[in-house]
Amino acid sequence: MTDPYLWLEEVTDERALDWARAHNAVVRARFTDSDRFRALERRILDMLDTDTKIAYPARRGRWLYNFWRDAAHPRGLWRRTTFAEYAEDTPDWDVLIDLDAVAAAEEENWVWGGAAVLRPEQSRALISLSRGGADAKVVREFDLERREFLDPADGGYFLPEAKSEIRWIDIDSVYVGTDFGPGSLTDSGYPRIAKLWHRGTPLAEAKTVFEGEPGDVAVSAGYDRTPGYERHYVGRATDFFNEEVYLLADDGTLRHLDIPSDASESWYKDWLLVRLKSPWEVGGASFPAGALLAADFEKFLAGARDFEVLFTPDAHTSLHGYGWTENHLLLVTLEDVQTKLHVLTPGADGWRREPLADTPPMATTSVLNLDPLEGGDEFMLNTSGFTTPSTLLASAVGGRTERLKQEPGFFDADGIETEQFFARSDDGTPVPYFVIRHRDRRDGPGPTVMSGYGGFEVSRTPAYSGASGMGWLERGGTWVMTNIRGGGEYGPQWHTSVQKANRHKVYEDFSSIAKDLVVRGITTADQLGAVGGSNGGLLMGVMLTRYPELFGALVCQVPLLDMKRYHLLLAGASWMAEYGDPDKPEEWEYISAYSPYQNARADRAYPPILLTTSTRDDRVHPGHARKMAALLEEQGHEFWYHENIEGGHGGAADNKQSAFQAALIYEFFTQMLIERRA
Repeated sequence: MTDPYLWLEEVTDERALDWARAHNAVVRARFTDSDRFRALERRILDMLDTDTKIAYPARRGRWLYNFWRDAAHPRGLWRRTTFAEYAEDTPDWDVLIDLDAVAAAEEENWVWGGAAVLRPEQSRALISLSRGGADAKVVREFDLERREFLDPADGGYFLPEAKSEIRWIDIDSVYVGTDFGPGSLTDSGYPRIAKLWHRGTPLAEAKTVFEGEPGDVAVSAGYDRTPGYERHYVGRATDFFNEEVYLLADDGTLRHLDIPSDASESWYKDWLLVRLKSPWEVGGASFPAGALLAADFEKFLAGARDFEVLFTPDAHTSLHGYGWTENHLLLVTLEDVQTKLHVLTPGADGWRREPLADTPPMATTSVLNLDPLEGGDEFMLNTSGFTTPSTLLASAVGGRTERLKQEPGFFDADGIETEQFFARSDDGTPVPYFVIRHRDRRDGPGPTVMSGYGGFEVSRTPAYSGASGMGWLERGGTWVMTNIRGGGEYGPQWHTSVQKANRHKVYEDFSSIAKDLVVRGITTADQLGAVGGSNGGLLMGVMLTRYPELFGALVCQVPLLDMKRYHLLLAGASWMAEYGDPDKPEEWEYISAYSPYQNARADRAYPPILLTTSTRDDRVHPGHARKMAALLEEQGHEFWYHENIEGGHGGAADNKQSAFQAALIYEFFTQMLIERRA
């Protein structure tokens, strides 16, 4: 059947943009033209712009780098300072790049995309900038001593706008993957070819070191500069979850690392670490999915397959993250979605494991700024909970922990409590979720918003959100964060068990929590809203078309919705390992059962829905949200549509746009779930 709204996939076509602008005007008139909206937007913007928020640093030896936005610098400042200076109440930052000044001078809508600093010199950096917040970026070399971008005509590295990969080897050479011309990108739009590029030579003369296939997701190359353990390597991502990794010798020969392609591998000095995503039998031993293994790297390369088990999951505990200090390995685990910290130390008698630090309940503690090359055994800890603002701590293994920074509270959290519950999904699986509400709300059901994602092994853990506090909790609402399958909260099998043909279980999990909230008396169906973005936007689309009776309102952000064509749009081909290939009849059979765009019906009653996207989103095509809105309009459903003309996949390019987006969501829920019932 012909899709009548294919014309809305033409991203910058004036007819499509005029359509978006017309719908934007309706949304602004309904939801943003009030003192209440403007007051909330201003509060959120003040929070995003305030100097009292933590300036999170990225450690590179003696320097702490930070990218900072505030009211005076909406595009942002890239800056650095020393650790001693950072510990002061008001650090003296050395500003390296004022992006507002650069954008004004060059008359470009630059959005910061990141910096790769050359080590150990730290005299140069590769700066990524995007127009309007897109994934595709321009890469330019910056001289940190002269504080200026280097002219490509004088030998400075420069890449035009593309989804590129570029990594330092030394000051005069890099590995690069970019759009080299026809056939150089994968079907997903990422580099298919990795090259070695020497300074002063044209990009066209860069030497190819590895080529993948068009059906791969991406190819990359890199360099491990650990003194005495220098290694060159390449990676070929055959799909979103599988990658072949090779060591690259000086003569160009490749040595494949013989580990499962779906495992996560890393190495540091003498040690190879392998985190399994599926069971593995090797060397006469069997290891479960989710385990972390260690082996002597050189012995492994010589053929030995003797692994030590550093972590084994259980029904309640999974590995959330890990990283090296100079002499120790730090582990972060999740026990029923709450973090625990451990330190492992290799020695002649094996690995010794000890607790690293205490962690508060109903909160998330993460380990930051590990720098085994120059940082010794120092690290930072960041802790926050739903009602507890972030605290940044500095410590070292075996040393004292000191508080570096503490963010203030941005909403009135007095009397607001966090609880954890478990719902039972359709197949009997217990699924956890957190409920954040004022203790007075325990007496009866009230307006509630639940959020979800459920994909790509992304774990959702407790974190402070001033915007939801101001926009929803202070208004008497209840906030719910779900930990449905598809994430990684209980290890890789929490994700792999619901890929492709089992995708329906993700939606059964979320709908089961919605029902459980009603059974527990926390809310009622007409007072219950839900919000999700990207893959979570697909989740919202399925809730709309499959479970409409469970909700009073939905917000669907930068979503996938047309699952018949998702693999043909932008980066969509890279996600077929998650969802399946709709061009294969046997896979389209199960995808078609839930694809929102194909399952919308005029004769069903749907809750009101707000769809949002960004014109500059070059990851999830804005056509998904546009076409769904047009279809819902044709069918006579209650919907609203807003498209930010810039902002990328995050939906916003600066703090002002972020504040607007957040305020719009909470104003929508206030009108739909609170005032509509008054």
